[in-house]
Formats: sequence, structure tokens, C-alpha cells
Amino acid sequence: MITSGPDLAEVASRLSVLLRAAGVPVTPERASRLAAAVSLHPPATRSELYWLARVTLVGSAEHLDAFERVFAAVFTGLVDEADWRGQDPHRPTLARRAAPGPRPDRRPPRTATPPGARSEGPVLPGTDEGGAPGPETAGNVLAASSRDERLRHKDFSSLDEEELAALRVLAARLPAARPLRRGRRRHRHHRGDEVDLRATLRRARRTGGQPVRTLRTARRPRPRRLVLLCDVSGSMEPYARAYLQLLLGGVAGGVAEAFVFSTRLTRVTRTLRGRPDAALERAGRTVPDWSGGTRLGEAVQAFNDDHGRRGMARGAVVVIISDGWDRGDPSLLGREMERLGRLAHRVVWVNPRKARPGYAPLAGGMAAALPHVDAFVAGHNLAAFDEVLSVLAD
Repeated sequence: MITSGPDLAEVASRLSVLLRAAGVPVTPERASRLAAAVSLHPPATRSELYWLARVTLVGSAEHLDAFERVFAAVFTGLVDEADWRGQDPHRPTLARRAAPGPRPDRRPPRTATPPGARSEGPVLPGTDEGGAPGPETAGNVLAASSRDERLRHKDFSSLDEEELAALRVLAARLPAARPLRRGRRRHRHHRGDEVDLRATLRRARRTGGQPVRTLRTARRPRPRRLVLLCDVSGSMEPYARAYLQLLLGGVAGGVAEAFVFSTRLTRVTRTLRGRPDAALERAGRTVPDWSGGTRLGEAVQAFNDDHGRRGMARGAVVVIISDGWDRGDPSLLGREMERLGRLAHRVVWVNPRKARPGYAPLAGGMAAALPHVDAFVAGHNLAAFDEVLSVLAD
């Protein structure tokens, strides 16, 4: 058990540096998460430490091999922390020094009770007397974990109906992702920018008319409006099914205005309210140009003319979900995107095809819109959707 030795935060940060040198994108937040996990539940074995580090530091299956090389190099004695203490920690030589060694056991550790000993606490259903999961329970846990991991990195275009329905829970994270702005209403705040004269004088009556304490007010922060524009043309149909679930959840939570477009723009905010199945069926009947051609410039122009300049886009975060294919005039899209950028607080373009190897924004519509976009992200699976949420909250 880890009871003494180097500082826990320092060990976590140095391990993160080594992982980044090997190509694993470890953020300071993940390093602090590892330190908190080890302090809450100190690992008794190297296998337990391996799993704590893996679930907190690794966010993608493609980085597992590099993580295991670094972990084996550090915690089997192939690389000593004291060898490079005080040197440049960013040297990219760890991958060469980390010789292949015995990998940690990938199975979760099982603790068995010694013969004749009684386990502490009640025996949970589906576990043995030592508290370890039984064969059926352990298999179910591993299967559920593997299924969740596959769904997290599975492309939205290949999801089945059950997996599409699971996407609705992501919409619950949209309210927290919206950035804040200063509202007009004011509230009491100890670091406010204005003195609340009336409240200060009322309180002075308790101290004989002497204003011993000055009360201040500040503007109450309010979340910005979120506007979602989803492309439902033929080229976006596989991804449109998934993002409709997000539009549905955002509208149901009352945090977003929703539009879909193909050859023309259609507002579906009211249509998507109500029961999910009935709402999606109504949306299919409301949008006559579903899976049609793409008129990006005309759709953005219609939004600016009918909704944006009337107040919906002013100070809002506008998210456009499209692959950038446009049958119209790219110059029209460029002008309207520039116009939208002046109205909105932030314009985010989500292009699922951006994640494909060798992708370049060469399509006429995408090339014309990109100079007027504040953030350009992929959002092709659940893992990439986290990047979308972080961009919205930026």
C-alpha cells in the first residue's frame, strides 16, 4: 500500500509528463483526478494502481499500448524517477527506453477470503463470501463496461435504434455547457461593482444611523441562448439521426432553439416538444425536404433574415451541424456566415467528417464558411462530443 514516499501530486504530474512524451494526451485535470483517486483508495497491488491510472489518464483505446509501455517502464523499475530528477522532463525518449515487459493483468483484481475467515460486512447479491463478484456478475460488469466503451468510440453513423435513444442523456449536459453573460437584474454580492444605497441605509438603522457595513450589488449572470442548426440532407442523413436526439433533448430541457435544413430552413423547436417518439414522427412530417439537396447559403440567409437579426442570434451560441457540402453559391454562404458572426457571441461548426484521416476542408461551402467560424470540431462520436461541450462552455 502507498503510505509514504514522494509527494502524490508530484508523482501524478511526472507520470502525466512521461505519458505525454509517449503520445498520450494527458491533461492536468486527469492528473489531479488520479491523485484524488489514489488518496481516496490507496492501491494495495500494482494491478490496482494500473487500473486507477488507466481509467483516470487514458481517454481513448488507441492510447492503451503507449500507456502500458510507460506504466511498465515506471512501475517495474525500468525507469527510475530519480534518474531524471532536475532534468528536462519533456524529452521524447521514453518510448525507446521502455522495453516490452510483462503487462499488468487486464482483469479487475479479485480479493478472496482466506479459508476459515469470515468477510467483513454483508455479502452482496451476486458476490462470493469474500465480496468478490461471482462468475456471472463479473462477466456482466465486464460486458457492460466494454459495451459502454464501444459506444463511446462508435461512430454516430453506425448506431442502432437502442444506441440512438441512449444519446438523449447527453442533452442533459447542454445547460451546463452554455457560457454565462451578465444580466440586467442585480443581486446582493460582497464584491459588487455598485453600492446598494437603500439596503445600506436600512442596515444603518441597527447601528444608530452609522453605515458600519456597505452593501453592494452585482449583475446576475445568465446563460446565453443556444441555437442548433442541423443539416438533414442526403449526405448527412446517417449523422442527422444521432444529432436529432440531441436536438430533441435540448428542446425538451428548454435550453435550445432547434432548426433543420436541407433545401430550405425549418424551425422544429415546437415540433420536438412532447414524447420523444411522437416528436420525431412529427418532425419527419414537418420537414418535406428531408434527405434532399443542400442549400447552406440560403438556409443561413433565411435564419439571419427571419430569426437572427430579430434577436434570436444576438449574443447567442450558434451551433451548425453539417458536412459543408453545398449545391448553392459558396460566396452567398461566406457573406451570410460573416453576417451571423457579427450577430452571435460564438459560432461553432460541427462536421462529423472532420475525423476521417486525411480530411481537408476543400468543399466549397466548408471553405467559404470556415474563416467566419469560432470553433471547428468533429463531434462524430460520444468521445468527440465532449470536445463540443467544452467548446460551448469556453
